Amino acid sequence: RLAIMSSIAQEESRKTSERVKWGQKRQMEQGVVFGHSMLGYDVKDGKMYINEDGAKIVRLIFHKFVDEGKGTHVIARELREEGIRPMRVKEWQNTVILRVIRNEKYCGDLVQKKTYTPDFLSHEKKYNRGQEEFVIIKDHHEPIISRELFDKANHILDERSLSQEGRSKYSNRYPFSGKIKCGYCGSGYVARYKIRKNGSRYKAWRCLEAAKHGSPHVDKAGNQVGCRGLGIRNEDATHIMYLVTRSLPYNKKKIIDNLVSVIKYIISSDVPYGIKVCPKGTAADATGTDSEKPGAQIKAGERKSAKDSMDKQRKLIRQQQEFITEIIETIHELVNGVEYEDDFYKEILDKMVVIDKDHIDVYLNQLPFKWSYMVAP
Repeated sequence: RLAIMSSIAQEESRKTSERVKWGQKRQMEQGVVFGHSMLGYDVKDGKMYINEDGAKIVRLIFHKFVDEGKGTHVIARELREEGIRPMRVKEWQNTVILRVIRNEKYCGDLVQKKTYTPDFLSHEKKYNRGQEEFVIIKDHHEPIISRELFDKANHILDERSLSQEGRSKYSNRYPFSGKIKCGYCGSGYVARYKIRKNGSRYKAWRCLEAAKHGSPHVDKAGNQVGCRGLGIRNEDATHIMYLVTRSLPYNKKKIIDNLVSVIKYIISSDVPYGIKVCPKGTAADATGTDSEKPGAQIKAGERKSAKDSMDKQRKLIRQQQEFITEIIETIHELVNGVEYEDDFYKEILDKMVVIDKDHIDVYLNQLPFKWSYMVAP
């Protein structure tokens, strides 16, 4: 009897949960807002009203991200330094900035049912990743920023996300990833994109500690954070590697000759054994020679087949010779530091230590030398 009563109660609980969910969805479809107040908006009686104090911060975040080209880490740090308090979180972090930029409410749209409750007994909420249909209403309320600005910010964010994904997928394919170090705090350098006065973007590297916390200072917890390490443009780091490879103390001619010999051997080993290519126009070329079929008269069809085979072999060897010539030229350029190759620099570079603009040290793998350079302003 107890088990039966428990089953009945559980079924009633399920039906009640379904009725509540159905009623909430109907209200959502009518534009009723479910949720708490947020940065820039107050939620009262199912409606959203702009909170101007918070709206100013939202506009500032989008301005810094789109117009000034700053990253989410930098924006979070600047807001902390300016003493601007966040809402519903302890302090500004890059993840908070990301949520602001991704939040469609700021351009006037409303998307609800982002979470759902799969179990009516535990009432545990989970993120809706397509398990249930979203309720989407465009132009639902007064926007804080224009749709154009919102779309532009998210386009930039998507591009950066793809870039990060690519770097992860190809395991730090850039030659300087993880190899530029700060001469002050020892932190690694991270890539950042900056905006020139003419609006064009360029890549630069900056100390991670300085990027996260700015100049050296004591934070609210009493910890010493920040760094005065300077940044370096990617083009300057590349030029330094060019200078290093040009000055390497080794027998370049011997290296080139050895590499060319190895490549020629590898390519020639692909030619089928026993094939002898005769110069075009010789008797052997025209008839296939008696030595190929002793005591036998080569028929016209066989002669044509042999000639076609020879022509194909000549073409293959000509292509191989052109390929070898191209490889030799590339080897010359790499060894002499003329041509820039990501993989080449990545393999030979151990680390690049940035002290200041007048003192940048370069260390190469397997070499007991140090190269020091300065970067012109």
